[in-house]
Amino acid sequence: MTLSTWLLAMAAGLFLLGLWPWLRRAPARPRTRRRGWPGRTLGALAIVLALALAGLGGLLRGYHWLLADVPVGNIALRELGTQRYEATLYLDRQPPRVFELRGDEWQLDARVIRWTLPGRLAGLPPVYRFERLSGRYGDPKQELESPRTVHDLRTGWDFWEFRQRWLSRWPVADARWGSAAYLPMLDGAIYDLSLNPAGGLVAKPADARTEDLLRQAGW
Repeated sequence: MTLSTWLLAMAAGLFLLGLWPWLRRAPARPRTRRRGWPGRTLGALAIVLALALAGLGGLLRGYHWLLADVPVGNIALRELGTQRYEATLYLDRQPPRVFELRGDEWQLDARVIRWTLPGRLAGLPPVYRFERLSGRYGDPKQELESPRTVHDLRTGWDFWEFRQRWLSRWPVADARWGSAAYLPMLDGAIYDLSLNPAGGLVAKPADARTEDLLRQAGW
């Protein structure tokens, strides 16, 4: 279960709990009616909290729990021409996506959100999401002159943008632990991708053939 799903489930439970004092029928005695208002007040507060949790769950919909070393997908490469490759990216059990990359190496960037002390004391683990896939050149000089390819992997407005705009002065979360991994683009190579709780993105050969290709390329 993702953090977003967990928050939405909590919001649904609180919303139903908050509706209960308003939906149940109270006896007709005046004294009982007066006693019903504290329950309705608490119910209204529960509904407000439920809406806040639902909004937070929506903002965090692209993030996933980071509890241990997590396999997050793989990337397969096919050569199209000189320094041109087709990259098929499989991430988090999503349908595969195909991108064209230029250069000698591929690079995948992820953002890891770590909660500040109150969130950590509450037991919230870090969450992550992927930011971009890009091609890069082995020669930095060529990187300045040759065409570059960058593909945005984000899906809409997310929690971090909301935090930067509206909660920047509040100690809610910290995303200084971004991470990236890169390896050479080789025809037929397949790489496995994983993230560890420290926020490190790790890429390694998925099979013996890719290991041989890396060895032949001098990696």
